[in-house]
Amino acid sequence: MADLTNHFAGIRSPNPFWLASAPPTDKAYNVHRAFEAGWGGVVWKTLGEDGPPIVNVNGPRYGALLTPDRRLLGFNNIELITDRPLALNLQEIREVKRAWPDRALVASLMVPCTESAWKAILPQVEDTGCDGVELNFGCPHGMSERGMGSAVGQVPEYIEMVTAWCKQYSRLPVIVKLTPNITDIRQPAAAARRGGADAVSLINTVSSIMGVDPLTLTMSPSTGGMGSHGGYCGPAVKPIALNMVAEIGRAPATAGLPISGIGGVGSWRDALDYIALGAGNVQVCTAAMVYGFKIVQEMADGLANYMDEMGFATTEDFRGRALRTVTDWQYLNLNAVSKAQIDQDQCIQCGRCHIACEDTSHQAITALMDGVRHFEVKDDECVGCNLCVTVCPVPDCITLRTLQPGEVDARTGQAVSAGAANWTTHPNNPMRKSQAA
Repeated sequence: MADLTNHFAGIRSPNPFWLASAPPTDKAYNVHRAFEAGWGGVVWKTLGEDGPPIVNVNGPRYGALLTPDRRLLGFNNIELITDRPLALNLQEIREVKRAWPDRALVASLMVPCTESAWKAILPQVEDTGCDGVELNFGCPHGMSERGMGSAVGQVPEYIEMVTAWCKQYSRLPVIVKLTPNITDIRQPAAAARRGGADAVSLINTVSSIMGVDPLTLTMSPSTGGMGSHGGYCGPAVKPIALNMVAEIGRAPATAGLPISGIGGVGSWRDALDYIALGAGNVQVCTAAMVYGFKIVQEMADGLANYMDEMGFATTEDFRGRALRTVTDWQYLNLNAVSKAQIDQDQCIQCGRCHIACEDTSHQAITALMDGVRHFEVKDDECVGCNLCVTVCPVPDCITLRTLQPGEVDARTGQAVSAGAANWTTHPNNPMRKSQAA
């Protein structure tokens, strides 16, 4: 049986599924319910310093991008850090950790960018018995306008400086949460490592506006007729997050830095993608808000079943395995040739593949044969672009087949070379040479 026990940045948890710092982790009541449901860890909603109370809007805090059948694609929120007193949060963190000693409990922190502010809060947090701290350098709304959140995360020098303060004034593992609202994620990650960070977590939310009310022509959602940009998360941001996780894993300055993957995790398959690209665990928010805490049971069972089928004893057995297949465009194998093929037994004759290819691609799918509605791929026009596979409503009805060495490409009339079969391990692949070095 697969062992899901997770060891991340010196923190142990029974599985790699943690709840991210967000509304679901705002108080002890929620966290108790989460641990009862089976979550391996929780990052407590971001704490701030003692001072003027945080005041949230008494109106719409959330917005969503939905499909026509109301499935959620993206989620937006303008909620600030915790609006509960620091002392109350610290008391509850202490109580929860005592009640659940086997679970990971990490405190998310955000205070002004001064050494005295971090020096003051860190001992109070450490005294709760929590397992680590996560520095919120990513929140793109509300707090960033006050010189915190992504205002810090967008400046590598600030990241390095604050991280070093935290390592100086606390013995706890320090996880730096990175913002995606930046050009090159490798720079802040490298700064976190220079500051002594034990790990990074990413991505935080993407700065966004969800839309406009067509009747009032006001931003939507809005409170009192006005709205503000918020943080975008959910399934739609997962490809952005995966790319950034992979970039950190590939970069020499950050290779080997533990990563907690965040963004659109709603199933075991999503977790697999992150772990295979180098993440040590994953954090979840949107899926829990939409489906409730018990979704973790399906995630854990699904990942364990996959590992059993593949013969993996722990997640370390496949962590980072996919990184070796990620490269820059100029290193892609231009000699490899793929062709689409349609399974006629599964085809429902809807014609979506034909019209997509005919109107916007390479006119490589015929619509009629002997006057009968029928769809076939024309190998001499097909470039293997994958559009038809993407638009087909029937799973696995259209697939791409890679031509084997010696087969003739109908478009060019040339035989496929032996080097096209597996470019990842081909001796002429410069990425393979650099990785070996």
